Amino acid sequence: MAQPSMLAQQPMQAKLVLLGDMGAGKSSLVIRFVKGQFFDYHESTIGAAFLTKTMPEHGMKLEIWDTAGQERYHSLAPMYYRGAAAAVVVYDVTDRPSFEKARSWVTELQQQASPGIVVALAANKVDLVDERVVEEREGAQYAQEQGLLYFETSAKTNSNVTELFQELAASIPKQAPPQRPQGDVDLSAEPGAGGGAGGPKPASACCA
Repeated sequence: MAQPSMLAQQPMQAKLVLLGDMGAGKSSLVIRFVKGQFFDYHESTIGAAFLTKTMPEHGMKLEIWDTAGQERYHSLAPMYYRGAAAAVVVYDVTDRPSFEKARSWVTELQQQASPGIVVALAANKVDLVDERVVEEREGAQYAQEQGLLYFETSAKTNSNVTELFQELAASIPKQAPPQRPQGDVDLSAEPGAGGGAGGPKPASACCA
C-alpha cells in the first residue's frame, strides 16, 4: 500500500480544452507542447483527440482535449469544455474569419463553461509575417477587454507554445477537476495514461 507521503505527491489532474476554427493550428500547438514535434500538415481532427502532459513544476497533469474545428462538430463542444479548468481559444493571424470565430468561442465559454474557467487566446502562426491580417494590438486589446490571457504563438517555430501552457497551468486553481467526457479515444503521448471509452477513432490534427 502506498504511503501517505507518496499519495500526497500525486499531481492534480486538470482538464484543458482547445477550441478554434478548422486550420487555426490547435492540434499543432498541442502536439508541439506534448511531443515536441511539428508537422506541416495533419488530417483534420474528427470529434476530439486526447493527450496528457505532466507538469511537475506545477504539481499538475493536464488532460488536454483537442476539439475538431469543423462546424458540423460544434454541437459536441460543450461535452468537452463542460467542467474544464482551462481553455485555449486559437485563431490564425492570417485568417480574419478565424479571429471572428475565436470571439464567438469566447462568448460561448463565458455563457456556458464552468465559472472560474481560465481562458487563453492564442494568436497562432505569427511566423507568417507577410500574410498577417489580424494585428497583435487587435488581439491583445480584445483579450484584455474580456479578461483573457493572450499569447502570440507559432507551433512551427515553437514561439510561446510552452509559455502559453505554463501560464495556464499556473493560473488554474489547485483543486480536483471533474471527470473527462466519455466516448473518445485516448491519444495520450505519455505511457500508462488511461484509455478512452470506445468512441470513434479521431484522426490527427490540422494545420500549422
